[in-house]
Amino acid sequence: MSKNLLIVESPAKARTIKKYLGPDFKIMASVGHVKDLPVKKLGVDIENSFRPEYVTIKGKSKVLKDLKEAGKTADVVYLAPDPDREGEAIAWHIAQELKKDKNKIFRVLFNELTAKAIREAVRSPQHLNEDKFASQQARRILDRLVGYQLSPLLWTRVKRGLSAGRVQSVAVKMICDREREIHAFRSEEYWSLTAHLESKEPPAFTARLVKYEGKKIDLKNNGQVYNIISEIDGKEYRVSSVVKKQKKKNAPPPFITSLLQQEAHGKLNFTAKKTMSVAQNLYEGIEIGERGQIGLITYMRTDSFRLSDDAVSLARDYILQSFGSDYLPDRPNHFKSHKGAQEAHEAIRPTFTELDPQTVSPYLTKDQLALYTLIWKRFIACQMAPAILDQTQADIAAGKATFSASGSVTVFRGFTELYQKPLNGTEPDKGDDTPLPPLEKDQLLNLIKLEPAQHFTQPPPRYTEATLIKALEENGIGRPSTYAAILANISDRDYVIIEKKRFKPTELGFLVTDLLVRNFPDILNTSFTAKMEEDLDRIERGEMGWTNVLQNFYKSFKNDLDNAKDDMKGEVPTDISCPKCNRPMVIKSGKNGVFLACTGYPECKSTSNFQRDEHGKIIVEFTPEVENDNEPCEKCGMPMVLRSGKFGPFFACSGYPECKNTRPVRPRDETDQPVETSGIRCKICGARMIVKKSRGGQRFLACEQYPKCTHTESVSTNVPCPSQGCKGMVVEKASKKGRLFYSCNQYPECRFAMWDEPVDEICPECGTRVMGIKRTKDEAPILACRKKGCGFTKPMPPS
Repeated sequence: MSKNLLIVESPAKARTIKKYLGPDFKIMASVGHVKDLPVKKLGVDIENSFRPEYVTIKGKSKVLKDLKEAGKTADVVYLAPDPDREGEAIAWHIAQELKKDKNKIFRVLFNELTAKAIREAVRSPQHLNEDKFASQQARRILDRLVGYQLSPLLWTRVKRGLSAGRVQSVAVKMICDREREIHAFRSEEYWSLTAHLESKEPPAFTARLVKYEGKKIDLKNNGQVYNIISEIDGKEYRVSSVVKKQKKKNAPPPFITSLLQQEAHGKLNFTAKKTMSVAQNLYEGIEIGERGQIGLITYMRTDSFRLSDDAVSLARDYILQSFGSDYLPDRPNHFKSHKGAQEAHEAIRPTFTELDPQTVSPYLTKDQLALYTLIWKRFIACQMAPAILDQTQADIAAGKATFSASGSVTVFRGFTELYQKPLNGTEPDKGDDTPLPPLEKDQLLNLIKLEPAQHFTQPPPRYTEATLIKALEENGIGRPSTYAAILANISDRDYVIIEKKRFKPTELGFLVTDLLVRNFPDILNTSFTAKMEEDLDRIERGEMGWTNVLQNFYKSFKNDLDNAKDDMKGEVPTDISCPKCNRPMVIKSGKNGVFLACTGYPECKSTSNFQRDEHGKIIVEFTPEVENDNEPCEKCGMPMVLRSGKFGPFFACSGYPECKNTRPVRPRDETDQPVETSGIRCKICGARMIVKKSRGGQRFLACEQYPKCTHTESVSTNVPCPSQGCKGMVVEKASKKGRLFYSCNQYPECRFAMWDEPVDEICPECGTRVMGIKRTKDEAPILACRKKGCGFTKPMPPS
């Protein structure tokens, strides 16, 4: 019979460890946490120093029973869950259940599943870490207090099933804040001027205008550009200065959790959740031929860049043998971890350097091999020599203008021989591997051409998984073990959607965030949340008591909670007026989504759906009037009643649920409305063409003989297309979002288009044909030249 019992949390981990410890050890798995706070109640005695009530997790009774029976007969019990706070909590709860003498139950820690690491851990057991457990317990109680007391408030004020969390709500707010930055952004025009030049020797190169008359210049319009082009026309291009220097690009650090998630997202298109799942498999063990089941990487939840001396030594040996002495630095590369990092952990690295990706590829799935390759190459590369680049920067004078050219050539690849530039959210160096020809001061160059280019400033981008994780980390929000869960939670709750691989907040996300910001400012404050994370770290270091942290937090939270119970309304005000009673409308949430509702309810029951334009402005979608459906249900004869659903209003049988017949809402009979004629005859049948509107509100011409004749046309403005050689006419069109614009009816042969309503006039300033009517909310419409940079306007002539 085995004398010793070693308990881990994963069956896969147990299988890997079993072969290293021999017959004196029985290896068992807890299969994760065995105890937790109860699901159906708060489970925290706030008045009694936040005492938690732990219960056995559903389905874990048999696991605990088996562990307790094995513990009774074992001489010594070794608790070996993961070496983080969650692992410490698992160990603590198992120890409480086993009730073993403290000199016969120990905690063992290892960051990798190798024979050496496991045997060393068993030879050097420790007692349970009360401070680390207290830190986990404080986090768990904090999250329970917020989640279980805040979420029910959202259920009653907004919608059942919603949740709020101490960290997830801050992440949603960051996404909403970024979207509002995008809404508020107004693009500005700017220009660049690039000279294409050649020397006596190849290659040809480009230089960009940076100064004019000795001063840095910002080109705002094409007028500035063409004035400069005119001034330097015929001038010689002479090299005024050449600066050459050598630049070193140091190797990147090894992976920590956040960097692995970012890099796997950028290079492998993995979600954070998928990255952690695949990494867990690699850590717990894979069958590798004759070696059997072995762990291929170290523990994957870490914020430390530390590497063991043995691992560094093996990496350096590999570099020397595989790449040569030039690629091996004189001393090992060391990387500084951020403040508060758990230095007891190592960075993520392969456990066996000799097991390169090619060796293990027959035994791994496609995803496992891709992630392992990333980890293995990053680890070896982090100990390699820097890449060396020769950089050249040259200024070129042409009249009053100064152009700048830069280029670089890699003269020694260093770590890039194995691992390319990390995808850290920044753009590559613009000069990398773009060589310039040999240049000398006062050298004359030949101008090939000048290339002016129009640009527009771009709004800040939405967050990807990688950039959101980076932002959370930079703001001190969350920890390595929580990033993947945070991202999964906010998507599952419909607070955000993924659009083109980027997070976009839903209207529900905006609504809940605005309510929480107004009623719980601390919970939604990034600095406050970051300070809470720091306090949890201090508890783990033994610098703070866990109950003190909870007391300090709960005092202000309880005050906000009490106020919110009295004052919080599940609505957000808008500047939209009710079309029926002119009272303000608010944004609310119902079973079919977010909508606008009149504040005069129940006297006024007006509601409407809405969308937002590119600047976040609310666009109301009022339900059109409908005819009374006096026709009874064609299936059962019962009256039909008007209902509203996910896709708008519809008629449903009043005999529901016995009869489930429905009928679409028909717009009011158009014979009740005056017909707008166009003066145009149908090209197919000769009947009149009348003006109609699409579902999106877009006008178009349709034959009055519909449905016998289905011919339609766009509404013409009677303005000839100004494109040279085109004989088309400018007509009304609608964008994908329903916005009106004007384009040539010869599309796609002619691609002329403009936003403003066209007028067949010639600009007296620049001679551009066809001007546009600009309309604003507060001012009278004006006639404006459509040519960018002209700026000519004049009042509209009286109609």
